[in-house]
Amino acid sequence: MTGPRLAAIVGPSGVGKDSLIAALAAADPRLRPIRRVITRPADGTEPFVSATEEDFDAMLAQGAFRLHWSAHGLRYGVPMSELAKLHPGQTGLVNLSRGILDVAARCSQTLIVLSVTAPADVLAQRLAGRGRETEREIADRLARPRPAPPQGVTVVEIDNGGSLDQAVGAALSVLSEAAA
Repeated sequence: MTGPRLAAIVGPSGVGKDSLIAALAAADPRLRPIRRVITRPADGTEPFVSATEEDFDAMLAQGAFRLHWSAHGLRYGVPMSELAKLHPGQTGLVNLSRGILDVAARCSQTLIVLSVTAPADVLAQRLAGRGRETEREIADRLARPRPAPPQGVTVVEIDNGGSLDQAVGAALSVLSEAAA
């Protein structure tokens, strides 16, 4: 039996990373979502632990995070305690920033990166449906260039512009192949 692995699910806002993670975990008990800590109030749209800036700073000072980063005026952390729950043969599914992949690759010898994509019109519609951003903020997000993956990290694209079932099937195939 192999040790636990980490699958970084990356992609632009609105591409459906959290939906894909939930569907993958429901499809295969060896896939376990990793809950992040985020400095914003919980809104029910994704599973995470809400923290104030002060709480986040305290957790950071205590060494509670394996990975942490800032993006879009928020701070994100992947708790060591979440990763410790992984058992041999399991894969932790975590929604990461593409900008932290180089650090994640250094922290995990078994990192798999799934880059979730969708057409710009689909992303714009999904972002608008969340109701968290203005039209201008959505346009700015969609105009941002995609960062290059770090050297030595294999990134597999998963199209989530159509049905979620198709994206789940493609991701399960990649994760199964990587486990072999």
